[in-house]
Amino acid sequence: MTTEIIILCIAAFAAGFVDSIVGGGGLVQTPATLIVLPQYPLATLLGTTKIPAIFGTSIAAVQYALKVTIRWRLLAVMCSIALAAAYAGSKTVSMIDNSFMKPVFFCLLLFVAIYTYSKKDFGNAGKQSPGLKKEMIYGALSALLIGFYDGFIGPGAGSFLVWFFISIIGFDFLKASAHAKIVNVSTNLGSILFFSGHGNILYQYAIPMAIFNFTGSLLGARLAILKGNKFIRIFFLIVVIGTLVRLGYDILFK
Repeated sequence: MTTEIIILCIAAFAAGFVDSIVGGGGLVQTPATLIVLPQYPLATLLGTTKIPAIFGTSIAAVQYALKVTIRWRLLAVMCSIALAAAYAGSKTVSMIDNSFMKPVFFCLLLFVAIYTYSKKDFGNAGKQSPGLKKEMIYGALSALLIGFYDGFIGPGAGSFLVWFFISIIGFDFLKASAHAKIVNVSTNLGSILFFSGHGNILYQYAIPMAIFNFTGSLLGARLAILKGNKFIRIFFLIVVIGTLVRLGYDILFK
């Protein structure tokens, strides 16, 4: 058990670091948990990873909120919807296989990667806001879709949120990452409410992983704030490509 915890804590640290910058921590933490603890049901492993994930996203959200102006009214709408949607997504994944949805999100992420790479000024806050009313509508719809996706599949949810805040709301990468982290706290909480209520969390693993995820997120958020938009954009592309590889592998070989 000691070796298992050491491996999982290392993975949790790396996941927290990556996730705090642009999302995508699930690319590291979830596969590691599935490999190290194959004797447990999928729902239990997914539930276990949500505890360190919420610790990491919470500290990252606090770090960003201290440095970036936050649109709390927009986030109030998005977070409440995202929480409920993630709960529904986690409940759904406990009943059916999520593999049939992976090709759809693979195509969406491929579009995100190509668009971000080809549009060099993407994430430089040059886009005009669509207006308060449209922001609320678009925010609610994105929170519903991405929140459900996070509870149902997971990897890439943070990247979708960052892309939404940049392409639709007009934020730069730093501000988009800040807002995405706060919504991510809500999606993680929604999943935890479901999984904890059904006994699908292994706290003996989740608690030490949470400590390391927290530490990794603290360092990652500080680095992102220090380095700024150019660094985050490069990191964003790396994480999106990594998510594509992960989903592609699941589609082809599982």
